[in-house]
Amino acid sequence: MTNPAFHRYIGIDYSGAETPDSSLKGLRVYEADREALPQEVAPPPSPRKYWTRRELAQWLEVRLSEDVPTIVGIDHGFSFPLRYFEVHHLVPDWAAFLDDFHRHWPTDAKNTYVDFIREGLWGDGQSRSGSARWRRITEERAGAKSVFHFDIPGTVAKSTHAGLPWLRHLRLKLGERLHFWPFDGWEIPAGKSALAEIYPALWSKSHPREGRTPDQHDAYVTAAWLRQIDTDGSLKNYLNPPMHPGQYGVAQIEGWILGVM
Repeated sequence: MTNPAFHRYIGIDYSGAETPDSSLKGLRVYEADREALPQEVAPPPSPRKYWTRRELAQWLEVRLSEDVPTIVGIDHGFSFPLRYFEVHHLVPDWAAFLDDFHRHWPTDAKNTYVDFIREGLWGDGQSRSGSARWRRITEERAGAKSVFHFDIPGTVAKSTHAGLPWLRHLRLKLGERLHFWPFDGWEIPAGKSALAEIYPALWSKSHPREGRTPDQHDAYVTAAWLRQIDTDGSLKNYLNPPMHPGQYGVAQIEGWILGVM
């Protein structure tokens, strides 16, 4: 009998549409625990029907500050390819990357669309841009598109650029309480909550849709998969994906999609 590391499993299907305070139909949250399958989590009571990115970050801040070890999977990129760091002469450090990105791409500011910064109306995205040809090792292995591949259906470029400032927010607010995998290490310390990048396409077809929208289903299968691998004892294998020795250091800068082996 395996002893699960977590008590709670949260799957988030993210959206980079509109502003941080827009009610977004594509932003969905599902939560499970050791005993129960995932259920959708409704946003806080308000005139808005759906979650906003700001509300979600605030909710996660509260949830992850509780003494309940929780693992959260979010489907946007947590960092950029090593080529981005080289071209922009950045130190290979994830926390410094988040600060630098936020200075140039303040996508958490009120009334700000990702496209406002892309078009030069706000921030300074032009001096921190990337090429859709640049991919992280984990994207190449998963067959996923680049975090710079904008304006194509099914890509994560916009959600990544919208979501990174909120990862920084959680890191600043929660500090040592929250383990950002794999940036804080490939092993997650016992009793700690963790946040990981996921790619729902890896498992979405293995679960029946049961009337869920595509966004709901992606959040559902993320929570369900995290629960499954933790309770069946296979999580430790996914936390240590096989790669060439020199790639581990690169992957701790670029990030890794949990589930890609």
